[in-house]
Amino acid sequence: MSRTEEFCTAAADLLGPRGFTQDAELVAPWLTDWRGRYTGKAIGMASPASTAEVSALVRLCARFGVPLVPQGGNSGMSGGATPDDSGQALVLSLRRMNRITAFDADAREITCEAGVILQTLHEEAERHGLRFPLTLGGKGSATIGGLISTNAGGTQVLRHGSMREQVLGIEAVLADGSVFDSLVPLKKDNRGFDLKQLLIGSEGTLGVVTGATLRLLPALADRAVIWVGLGDIRDARKLLVHAQASAGDLLEGFEVMPRHSLEAVLAHTPGARAPLEDMHEWNALIELAVENTGSDNAQERAQALLETALEAGLLEDATIAMNETQAEEFWTLRDEIAPAERALGPAMQHDISVPVAKMADFVADTLPQVEARFPGTRAVAFGHLGDGNVHYHVLAPAGAVRGEWEEGQGKAISSFVHDLVTQWGGSISAEHGIGQLKRDELGRLGDPVQLAMMRAVKQALDPGGLLNPGKLVPLAPEASTH
Repeated sequence: MSRTEEFCTAAADLLGPRGFTQDAELVAPWLTDWRGRYTGKAIGMASPASTAEVSALVRLCARFGVPLVPQGGNSGMSGGATPDDSGQALVLSLRRMNRITAFDADAREITCEAGVILQTLHEEAERHGLRFPLTLGGKGSATIGGLISTNAGGTQVLRHGSMREQVLGIEAVLADGSVFDSLVPLKKDNRGFDLKQLLIGSEGTLGVVTGATLRLLPALADRAVIWVGLGDIRDARKLLVHAQASAGDLLEGFEVMPRHSLEAVLAHTPGARAPLEDMHEWNALIELAVENTGSDNAQERAQALLETALEAGLLEDATIAMNETQAEEFWTLRDEIAPAERALGPAMQHDISVPVAKMADFVADTLPQVEARFPGTRAVAFGHLGDGNVHYHVLAPAGAVRGEWEEGQGKAISSFVHDLVTQWGGSISAEHGIGQLKRDELGRLGDPVQLAMMRAVKQALDPGGLLNPGKLVPLAPEASTH
C-alpha cells in the first residue's frame, strides 16, 4: 500500500462514507472555481461534521504531509479554494458543518458553524426580529467560514463595515490540529495580539475557520431604495457627498453602475426592466435604512434628498421604489452584473480600491487609458463607490477565445490595471481576497516589509506549508527564482 493509499484509508476510517470520498463524479464539481479560471486535482474530498473531526483530520494530514484546501460555497472570485493540478492536496469541505449552535436575541449575537449559508443566517436572524448586516449577490451559496476567511464586503460596508466588523468571536483549527477557541465575545480584551483578527482574511492559510460568533442588528423598520440617472461618474461622487450630508447614518448603501453594465443585465436577466424611461451614462443605487420605528420616515428622507440634489443640479433623473418588490428589483439589477457580463464573453475582473475621495477621478481617468492601451477591449467599473471599491472589468475584444485570451493579453491588462491602482495609492484586492489569482501581483507590488511580516506569520503558524498552499502569501524572492 502506497503512502497516499494509507492516508486515504485512514481518512475514510476517521470520517466515514459521508465524510470522505474519492468518487471522481462527486469531487469534480469542487475542483473548478466559480469563474472557471482554475481547475485542479485532488486525492479526495473530506467533509467533516464537527470541529473535532476537522482537528483529527488536520492532525492526520500533518502526519502524512498532505496539503489541505479549505472550501466553503466555492463562490470565491480569486481561486482561493481551488487545489493546484498536482493531485496531492485534499479538498476540505466545511458544508456539512451547517448548524446554528447558539442565539441570544437580547445580546444580538448568533453563533454558528462555518458551513452555514449566508442566506440561512439572514433568515434565522429575521425570525427573531433581527438582521445580519452583510449581504452580497452570492448569499445563496456563500458560507460564513468563507466570508470570514476572505473578509468579504458586500453592499452594506458603507454603513456597517466588512465581515471583520461583524465577527465577535471565532473558532479555528490550526496546522497542528490544535483548536483556537475564541467564540465567547468580549467587548474589551487586552491580552496581547487580537488573534481572531489575524485569522479573518487569511484565506485558510493560517487556520481552518470552523465556527464564529457574529453580531446582529435590529431589523429594519423602514427603508427607501432610490435609482438615479447621472451623466458622469464624478457626478456620482458629488451625489454621494450630498447623500452623506443629507441622510447621515441612514445611508446604508451607495452603488454605481455604468450604462453598459445595466444594458448587459437587461439583456441577460428575464423580466428585468430599466427603472428610468431614458438610459443614462451612469446610474446610482442608493438605500436609506431606518432601524427604529417612528424615529424617521425613510421615504420622506429620500424625497428630501432627491429634491435638494435636483436643485443643486446633481442628477439627471431619479425614482424611488414604490414598494419592497420594486426595491428588490432595483437591487437585482445590481446583483446580476457579474453573471450578465460573464455571459458576454471573457473578461479580466479586478476588485480594487483607492481612497474614497479619489475613486470617481480614478475611474474617469483610467478607463480610457485601458481601452487605448488595449484596442478592442471595453473597460467598465461598477460597485461600492461609497467604500472606494469598484469592480473594474475589462471585457475582451470580439472573437476572443475564453481561456486563451485571459492567459495572453488578459495578464498584461491586469498588470496594467494593478499598476494604475498602485500609482493612485490603492489596493489590488478590496474584498475578494488574493487567492492564487493575485498572489504573484501582490508579490510584485506589495510593500516589502508587509510581505516579510506575512511570510513570517505563515512560517510560524504553518511551518509545513500544508494549509491552502500557493494562496495569498507570495513566495520570497529567493524562493520564486528556483
